[in-house]
Amino acid sequence: MMEKATGSDEVGGTSSLLPLPPIKPNNVQPEKIDLPKYSIVSRPGSGRSGNRIPLLSNHFKVSVNALHSIFYQYTVAIHSEDQNVVEGKGIGRKIMDRLYQTYSSELAGKEFAYDGGKSLYTVGPLPQNKFEFTILLEDSYAKGESGGSHGSGSLVGAGKRSKHYFRSKTFKVEIRYAAKIPLEAIGHALKGQESDNRTQDALRVLDIVLKQKAANSGCLLVRQSFFHDDPKNFIDLGGGVVGLRGFHSSFCTTQAGLSLNTDVSTTMILKPGPVIDFLLFNQNVNDTRHIDWIKGNQKDLNLRHIQLCHYFSHVYKSTLSLQRASLVEKSRQKPRDRMQTLVDAVGNNHHDQEVVLTECGISIDRQLMQVDGRILETPKLKIGNGEYCIPRNGRWNFNNKTLLKPTYIDSWLVVNFSARCDLSYISRELISCGRKKGIHIERPHTLIEEDQQSRRASPFARVDRMFEQMREKLSEPPKFILCVLPERKNSDIYGPWKKKCLCDYGIVTQCISPTRINDQYLTNVLLKINSKLGGINSLLAIEASPHIPLIRDIPTMILGMDVSHGPLGQLDIPSIAAVVGSRCWPLISRYRASVRTQSAKMEMIDALFKPLANGKDDGIIRELLVDFYQSSGGRKPKQIILFRDGVSESQFNQVLNIEVEQIIKAYQNLGEVDVPKFTVIVAQKNHHTKLFQASGNDNVPPGTIVDTKIVHPRTYDFYLCAHAGMMGTSRPAHYHVLIDEIGFNPDDLQNLIHSLSYVYQRSTSAISIVAPVYYAHLAAQQISQFLKLENSSETSSGHKIMTSSGIVAFPELPRLAKEVESSMFFC
Repeated sequence: MMEKATGSDEVGGTSSLLPLPPIKPNNVQPEKIDLPKYSIVSRPGSGRSGNRIPLLSNHFKVSVNALHSIFYQYTVAIHSEDQNVVEGKGIGRKIMDRLYQTYSSELAGKEFAYDGGKSLYTVGPLPQNKFEFTILLEDSYAKGESGGSHGSGSLVGAGKRSKHYFRSKTFKVEIRYAAKIPLEAIGHALKGQESDNRTQDALRVLDIVLKQKAANSGCLLVRQSFFHDDPKNFIDLGGGVVGLRGFHSSFCTTQAGLSLNTDVSTTMILKPGPVIDFLLFNQNVNDTRHIDWIKGNQKDLNLRHIQLCHYFSHVYKSTLSLQRASLVEKSRQKPRDRMQTLVDAVGNNHHDQEVVLTECGISIDRQLMQVDGRILETPKLKIGNGEYCIPRNGRWNFNNKTLLKPTYIDSWLVVNFSARCDLSYISRELISCGRKKGIHIERPHTLIEEDQQSRRASPFARVDRMFEQMREKLSEPPKFILCVLPERKNSDIYGPWKKKCLCDYGIVTQCISPTRINDQYLTNVLLKINSKLGGINSLLAIEASPHIPLIRDIPTMILGMDVSHGPLGQLDIPSIAAVVGSRCWPLISRYRASVRTQSAKMEMIDALFKPLANGKDDGIIRELLVDFYQSSGGRKPKQIILFRDGVSESQFNQVLNIEVEQIIKAYQNLGEVDVPKFTVIVAQKNHHTKLFQASGNDNVPPGTIVDTKIVHPRTYDFYLCAHAGMMGTSRPAHYHVLIDEIGFNPDDLQNLIHSLSYVYQRSTSAISIVAPVYYAHLAAQQISQFLKLENSSETSSGHKIMTSSGIVAFPELPRLAKEVESSMFFC
């Protein structure tokens, strides 16, 4: 009879783990030492390795001939006739436009940059420090505008056509002097001096000029992206949603000077039209009598933006996912086409006609910036039978080759949740393909088809019933289960199934939904299975030799950290923090994960160190440190290389002084006094810099790196395109080195990061960002499926719990069973 995994007795499942010596007795606190305070390092120099390649980038050089100019900031307060504060950027811009038309002489004819809210900027001062004006509008409404709360890809269009009415047509506007912002602050930053708030303020003013120009031309504004409401820019995505093409433009300081970064941007909006038509279409009914008003939220349909975004996120989750995929597919441009689009956009925007810019002596080049790139050497991989392979164009394969360390599968079965397929055929082909790759797979113990009575039950009930069928046929749990799902993506079965297997029973499982079974498909499946069961598909050749600089001789742990957030605007769904840590040092290809829930939308990970009342630590890092120690021959990490995903420049100091501090505290809690050396690197994919070959025909080659001209003038960053761009235009990863106590030289660090794009065990191609970061994202994504409610009729607010202090918290995630907690279950 199958039995559940019992796990361990102590919190966190660590009672069977060996301690990290020297461990202080439980009643003795570790010696207290001062925690280091970190500051972001300056660039130590540029890399030299690799072959040179001339490139172009979507940065346009900006000349500034009046750095002595000073922006004067004024606070704007707008009130209606009944003294209510007027908010809304659309109406605000309309009022301020009328103000300038009416009172230009009082303002000495000085044009201004207005952010649509509470701030106005001029080059040089206005005649007075305080003004009060009365404005009369004939139509007291304005089109809505996103104030930056939505990112690209958000459903923002519903609010775009909503109207904001006011009872009066008369408004009072008060303008007060607030501060001076010298343009010279940008000049200081360009010279490599440490930038401060004044630099960011000055850049913000320049960006506001771009936003004001776009708003005046009738654009939808989403942060620094601008979208013209023109049918030729629409992409029909189905389901009442359209994609909208536009442009991102923002000023930035670079090593080559001030530049304008311009890129193609897309967003999703609701298709313009009556709400009733929208509901009829999406509910697939022909008459309003058949509309499900509960789903549509009839009583609040006047709040079209809020309710329909909510409607989409709760009722059409899979539809939205498919629509985003469709948007990406239909928005792709080949490198040459994108280059031409960007050059045309900058030329057609006529920035040289903007008075605020010309008063500062600002002119913008209309050609893509030329940059020097390098192509790093492709890492060599070690595979089975003592062979090596060198990837070509970022890819390799296992045709007529075997895996480096294939596993042996002797206790397994296949289950099918009503997918139309032949389980016998699938199992035979998998065994045959595995044999070719070196994996010995015995015949499965059994093949189980879901009984027809279960097919209409809830996902949790279907999973429970499947396990009942398994218990009827097996005397003990298998080591592996191949699970066939009817839907390729967004299956309701997936979350409950993974939770039951990984948490309750400690069974490794692989889900598939095959449309066509061939050798390539089966090989990809086997790569995942082999990794999950402890095998190794390939290693970097340098992992098997003493040639990993500064890592081979000193125990070094690599961390990948990411936080996954719930849908936009929903604060009742927790964020998921995931950290993966390397194991089996000196290898850098093997990882395990630790995952926790935390407050919705919170980006900093708060469970890295989690002290309990008994003095023990139930945090993420303790799990990973103990696992490193046990899997690395009793060695404790003396160096930690940390890759952090998903944070912006404004959060870099928080990473250093909140998250790194927690890691140190977790280390100390284990009785350690000597703090490890840290190298902390932020990996960003969500940016707008693109690289092009000068010819423009093809994407840049895999391994292309740029660490001059378009990089930060002072801090240590670079762009790396490790992967082969097969469709559209490649987006490089943007790496920021925050601290480097380990002391890598630029070439060694850049080559290490490049190599970590080749250790991703799920595929036979280089990936766009280092594998530890990708693994952390996968772990968070998979574990988040555990949060799906058993009763599908409940709302997501069932996740929330209220503490005695009134703080909204979320229940802990179930921990993985001890049999799989150290596995690469996320592969």
